[in-house]
Amino acid sequence: MKTQSMRDAFWDRIYELAQTDRDIVIVSADLGAPSLDKFKEDMPDQFINVGIAEQNAILVASGLALAGKKPLAYAITQFITLRCYEQIRIYPCGMDLPISIVGVGAGSCYWESGPTHQCIEDVSAIRLLPKVDIYNSSDQVMARDLADIAVNGKSPKFIRLDRELICDLHENTINYDDGFDVLTQLGRINILATGNMVKLAKDVSQRIKEENGITVGVIDVFKIPLAQERLIALLKTTSRIITLEEHVLSGGMGSYILEMLSDAEIDVKIKRLGYDTRNGYSKFYNYGGREAIRGEFGIDLESVTTRVKMYI
Repeated sequence: MKTQSMRDAFWDRIYELAQTDRDIVIVSADLGAPSLDKFKEDMPDQFINVGIAEQNAILVASGLALAGKKPLAYAITQFITLRCYEQIRIYPCGMDLPISIVGVGAGSCYWESGPTHQCIEDVSAIRLLPKVDIYNSSDQVMARDLADIAVNGKSPKFIRLDRELICDLHENTINYDDGFDVLTQLGRINILATGNMVKLAKDVSQRIKEENGITVGVIDVFKIPLAQERLIALLKTTSRIITLEEHVLSGGMGSYILEMLSDAEIDVKIKRLGYDTRNGYSKFYNYGGREAIRGEFGIDLESVTTRVKMYI
């Protein structure tokens, strides 16, 4: 498999599927990708550009779904979710329509554009809505598989993609029904990471193993909601859990794990790492790059390694 960003791996697979399934239609809010150029040229009847109008993209996709099509509404994540939140709530979720909302630029992916383009509250917002599955891809293998999931099923989906190159993380076949994948041997302390932070979690685990001889497990949590009973069964012998996400702490993946374990009355210590925005967005104006922004919030490689060691 050639090395690609999650975005391009996803759209390459959609191109393959759309050649034999004429019901697949892309509704773009004036956002392209190298992998979409060939799609637009070869299948113009299956590509609609509504312009910079994300609300309209959701409405057009809703009409296509009602007509029996398999639409994918596509834009920068921040805009295809928060800008058209009411439309998503009323149509795909309220009417339980098979629409895939595809956002590129998860977390601080668009760091150079400042906080307006950084997608750090979208999971929290979409979690509030009924009947929608949230998928947060962690590598190109998963992104390609999510393309198949996107055009199948009868309920709405929200798929988050990164535009950066991330090495393949999953060595075995992924069970997408579980919604999580165990990437390393589990220990008494385990990191539950999501999206582009999964690679960082594996790097932290490897470093601590080499430097301290301590096993820190890593689990990729890529779907909300997930198979809770199966994950709880794995975590019952855990003494401490760290959740890691490039997303706000309020309502994100870490909050989901806390709620799940609390409802199951599982007594385990949990430390959530992510973006703490209680003091506003000023730190997101750091133009030193994505890693610099993560460093401001203590979720870069060095900071997370130190915090995990302290937690141990």
